[in-house]
Amino acid sequence: MGGWTELQTAHGPIRAWRARPRGEAVAGLVLVQEIFGVNAHIRDVADRLAGEGFDVVAPSLFDPVQAGVELAYDDAGIAAGRGLVASLGLDRAIDLAGSAASSLAADGYTIGAIGFCWGGTVALLANTRLGLPAVSYYGARSLPFLDEPLRAPMLLHFGSRDASIPPAHIASHREKLPSASIHVHDAGHGFNCEQRADYDQEAAAAAWQQTLAFLRSSLA
Repeated sequence: MGGWTELQTAHGPIRAWRARPRGEAVAGLVLVQEIFGVNAHIRDVADRLAGEGFDVVAPSLFDPVQAGVELAYDDAGIAAGRGLVASLGLDRAIDLAGSAASSLAADGYTIGAIGFCWGGTVALLANTRLGLPAVSYYGARSLPFLDEPLRAPMLLHFGSRDASIPPAHIASHREKLPSASIHVHDAGHGFNCEQRADYDQEAAAAAWQQTLAFLRSSLA
């Protein structure tokens, strides 16, 4: 079970959820939140990854703008989250993810990144800009960055019924990122999150196993 800790960054100290495995860690992972903050879902993902042997840091990326954000999966939460994303900016998000990676690297780990929704796009940029092997779940904001070359192994998950990522966008990922592994699941957006209307147990389980296999292979 994880707990809150403080992470030092170039943008000031922020909170982070740290989940450590019981035994020796396989590798370190930076877990990048959705637009809803490091909420119960993200903390649960961190704890589950720790149960699989990873040392996980989930930085609270909105802290430089507004501390302690944890939003609901409703229209008000979406509107607030989008505003916070715009205020923070991707450059600061990448800097904060890099600080989390550095904190893990100090313990001697090989480091990867995994992100969901907006965090899926941040995870992609952690690959292209920080050189981290990465997993992106339904990163709907990634299209403008597909000309940035991958610097490490990359896995992307999409839902075939995700209105925010139409088939043409998925095809662009395949075209622009030919070395990436891409899985399209019969599901909508946010299919990994039990709190969302589009949660799909079968798709989530399949993506989870694919993710674990990828992480163990690319971070071994």
